[in-house]
Amino acid sequence: MSAPEPASVSPMPEGVTDPNYRPPPGYLGNLTITQQHCLDKIKNYLKESGLFDEERHDDATLLRFCRARKFDFEATKTMIVAAENWRKEFGVDDIVKNFDFKEKAEVDKYYPQFYHKVDKDGRPVYIEQLGKLDIKALYAVTTQERQLKRLVWEYEKSLRTRVPICSRLVGHPVSTFCTILDLGGVSLSNFYRVKDYVSAASSIGQDRYPETMGKFYIINAPWAFTAIWSVVKGWLDPVTVQKIQILGGSYQSELLKQIEPQNLPKIFGGECECPGGCSMSDAGPWNDPSLTATAAPAAPAPAAT
Repeated sequence: MSAPEPASVSPMPEGVTDPNYRPPPGYLGNLTITQQHCLDKIKNYLKESGLFDEERHDDATLLRFCRARKFDFEATKTMIVAAENWRKEFGVDDIVKNFDFKEKAEVDKYYPQFYHKVDKDGRPVYIEQLGKLDIKALYAVTTQERQLKRLVWEYEKSLRTRVPICSRLVGHPVSTFCTILDLGGVSLSNFYRVKDYVSAASSIGQDRYPETMGKFYIINAPWAFTAIWSVVKGWLDPVTVQKIQILGGSYQSELLKQIEPQNLPKIFGGECECPGGCSMSDAGPWNDPSLTATAAPAAPAPAAT
């Protein structure tokens, strides 16, 4: 019987000021020899292949891909190469620099999707109100392609700005989001008309920005949710499915266990009422000038959510 591997062969990540922080398994500061070996091999492979990006391919990011593929080198390599190819094909760098979601206010009326403050673990909170979807009105003011570009723009802003600032505030790495998906009022017909977008968005999140889901709450799940869930679940890997908590209409107490009342919009049982509406505010520490001055460069913000 082989001896157990040491608890960690990697140092704690830089910038940790929280004395109680203990990295979870598979994160910087808590890697086994096997896990560190996979990380080193991936980094060397990217450098030898000319795919390594000094800014984007930090150890924490590479470890997200490693964890997503359970530190299997070949599977991790395949995933990262596919993600790099997708970035070129989809034009991610151009989206970061130039994308302007001018129709944001109109889209917000028909399909609110927005970041709003942080949860008790310091994660950015992301909210979607699928139940408010008006598919005809939505696609009169935007397209599925622009919706997906907006999604990618937001992922990039989160990883470049929101997450680093949240990490600094709590004193330890924050690498995941707390998501609330509100299905209040959703209809099967509307869902099936937008399922191609939801499927594509799920694929981008899972395959191109892996291991970013921390908490996930589905609230106001209607009677027809079983049919919707049977479709959505097929797009997700089992690990992702296990992180999702499905709630009905009595969800407020569960959300408040994870999110402080002042950080949760009033419509979900919290206390926050942002001027102009929470869904248009992009409220959060990432808008504090004293913090953003030292944050990593972010995408231009004409269309932030």
